[in-house]
Amino acid sequence: MLEIKPVAAFRDNYIWLLINPGNRRVAIVDPGDAVPVLAALQASGLQPCAILLTHHHSDHVGGVAGLLEQFAVPVYGPAAESIPSVSIGLQDGNHIHIEALAADFQILAIPGHTRGHIAYQGQGMLFCGDTLFMAGCGRLFEGTAQQMLASLDRLCELPDNTLVYCGHEYTLVNLRFAATVEPENADIQARTQASTARRAREEPTIPATLALEKLTNPFLRARVPAVQAAAAKHAGRDLRDAVSVFAEIRAWKDNF
Repeated sequence: MLEIKPVAAFRDNYIWLLINPGNRRVAIVDPGDAVPVLAALQASGLQPCAILLTHHHSDHVGGVAGLLEQFAVPVYGPAAESIPSVSIGLQDGNHIHIEALAADFQILAIPGHTRGHIAYQGQGMLFCGDTLFMAGCGRLFEGTAQQMLASLDRLCELPDNTLVYCGHEYTLVNLRFAATVEPENADIQARTQASTARRAREEPTIPATLALEKLTNPFLRARVPAVQAAAAKHAGRDLRDAVSVFAEIRAWKDNF
């Protein structure tokens, strides 16, 4: 079993460490800053074996060069994006085996936030960068609402017990928005209480199961009547399909 540890970076980023406790080897997911990662490696006696990147934004790749100055390891990343440090480009349907972790991951193309965004799925976990957040989703910087909804629909096909690891601690503000969309949703209310308590203890609210996301994340609920009604009321017009509903709540969240 892998041990997963977060490394806090910048204001609200998480860099994920995937640790084999037997040999202290570690893969590093989306290192936007090398400094806190190097400190965590030294403090825990960890030796990197790979770097995994989900997309090209600087807060997810900015620390790669600094890490490569210290450790000669392969850098996996999306083949469809221009990331100079990537040594192994990945596309949808690829599988990777990280021998030092005794772990396998399937690569899923999940465009929307960026055009070439990928996720790593395996070992009962999903590392999805900035596509799916706890109770939210990424902004549409490069893709369309249709692309993002299709990507989220694809992630929803994974097993409900999949643990979702995303790139930012946005959960409380996302839940405030979710409660605005669905004020009568008891699951959102309960999750808000639990997440507030975790943050009060300075604990991450990540991961969560995909099952919980389906109950509380409005961006996964564009086909739920209550969400459809809220989106139509906000838009002031009928919204006749899931893409229109999703686009409306994404624009609503952008200005929340």
